[in-house]
Amino acid sequence: MDIVCYERDQGFVLERFQEGEFDYMDTASEVVETEFFRYIGAKKILKELAATYPSPRKKHDVPVWFYMASNISMRLHGVHSFNAYPYVVRCGGMLNAFGPELGHKTKHPETGDVTLSCAGFNEKNDYDRQTPCDQDYLRKFARATDAQRLMAWFNSEVAKVFKLHKAFDPEGIFSGDASYLFVPDNPAYENSARMLFDENNHPVEAESLKKMAPQKAARCQWRRCYKMVSLLHTDRQRTFFTRIAMRIVPGNDHECPILYDLVDEFVAAVGTGIIKRLILDRGFIDGAKIGHCKLAHGIDILMPIKKNMDIYQDALGLLKLPNVQFSEVLAPAPRPIAPARLPQAPEPIRLREAKRQKTVAARKAQEPAPAPEKTLVKSEVAGLSNLTSLDSCPVSLQVIVNRETYADGHQDIWMLLDTKTFEKPEDPAGRREEYHLRTDIEEGHRQLKCFWDLTKFTSRAFSLVVNQVIFVALTYNLLQLHLKRQGREELNRRTRPRVYNQLLPNAAFIIIYCQNHFALFTSSEYTKILLTLPKKNQDKILHRTQRLEREMVQELHSPRPP
Repeated sequence: MDIVCYERDQGFVLERFQEGEFDYMDTASEVVETEFFRYIGAKKILKELAATYPSPRKKHDVPVWFYMASNISMRLHGVHSFNAYPYVVRCGGMLNAFGPELGHKTKHPETGDVTLSCAGFNEKNDYDRQTPCDQDYLRKFARATDAQRLMAWFNSEVAKVFKLHKAFDPEGIFSGDASYLFVPDNPAYENSARMLFDENNHPVEAESLKKMAPQKAARCQWRRCYKMVSLLHTDRQRTFFTRIAMRIVPGNDHECPILYDLVDEFVAAVGTGIIKRLILDRGFIDGAKIGHCKLAHGIDILMPIKKNMDIYQDALGLLKLPNVQFSEVLAPAPRPIAPARLPQAPEPIRLREAKRQKTVAARKAQEPAPAPEKTLVKSEVAGLSNLTSLDSCPVSLQVIVNRETYADGHQDIWMLLDTKTFEKPEDPAGRREEYHLRTDIEEGHRQLKCFWDLTKFTSRAFSLVVNQVIFVALTYNLLQLHLKRQGREELNRRTRPRVYNQLLPNAAFIIIYCQNHFALFTSSEYTKILLTLPKKNQDKILHRTQRLEREMVQELHSPRPP
């Protein structure tokens, strides 16, 4: 069965409905999800993804595209247990995008509850279908999918589809990340590792534990975890955060070689020129790999330097040269997530806000001043070119030296290395600001972990753990692409429930289907249209509606027990 995606056309459907012609009529509340699936269906994204999916089956009773759509719909609703799939189908808006032939509402003959009547994809059911496919089929399909093949598919084939739909920003800014995914301390979690973490969830080595104060060591605890190494993409304005490649490994695997393998895998799939700037943390320092990215892929890497490295000590020595000059940098004003609405507010609200701001300022003035050793008074930056002190790195490096001066007079120095040469005097300050993109991406991590229930695993099988992480990331990416195409990029920084509330604040519509098109009308619009029709056309609509009601009553003869 191929994908049949209904196109929204208010004018066409309204014209046919005024003539008394329509195929089906229903109520719709999850219009956000309907529009989302209509977008990925009409743009053929869903079909392209399904064509390369690493299916574990040779024969497909249910099309792969529908398995993927069902999996994505569950993640949109924040549901990860396949047992909840019937609830998601009934309450969600996925089926509205694919038309009433796939499934439509009817009444349960025993309870009178509203349920679904679905044609299904085969003739193997003994009971009448109330979902397009069984939830256990989805679970078994996901469990049988090889985890390594699924991650390879996400890192290559999905990336090709995103490139085809121009999802990558021309500046090519990417970042690497490694995060721990904690699970209950149960050894049945396949491929998981048990590690010691401090109170901030940082891993603790045995030697570090011996040097800790007894009070701090007592707060360390053993936790079971996976590690998620991912390649993220964003733009300079931080209007989106997409995880475009990832790998799930045991928590004690080192992330450095894994990330560079992801880069090679991604470049092999989409070609060079997509990743132009790669911003990394110091945990990914590897001279040979840094040079490989620069020479083989044309990727410039920006990352901090550890203080125990030779290149750091060499840079400290070069600062004594008379031609090295520091220039002061000013912290940029934070960019608001949403534009301020106060200037357009009524006069009483503006006066009330001004009074509130005055009160806040007065309270801040009464607070004790921060300690001098924590009060930053000046930030300076200097650039050093063509350093070759990094072991096994075949390319010369630029070092951005950052000097922070505090109120008590002490100074802190931290450095960044960059494979991109300086072309202008202000480049070192620009590279410093560019590195702060990596810290801003933490908002994307928070969104995915906290509001998409990334680690709320319902199975201990590694294939299902990977399936959940991959499909949450895929859904997150597709939703951001959809919002970007709608011109609603500001919603990408919002939580998943907040996006739903912003796009559809408790709205309900009447959806009318006609000849592979559909239209949405509010109850008042629908009533007005109906009452202004000629009597002849009203009678045609009445007869068609009565026939649909009779068909709905007769559809479920042998449903499953409620």
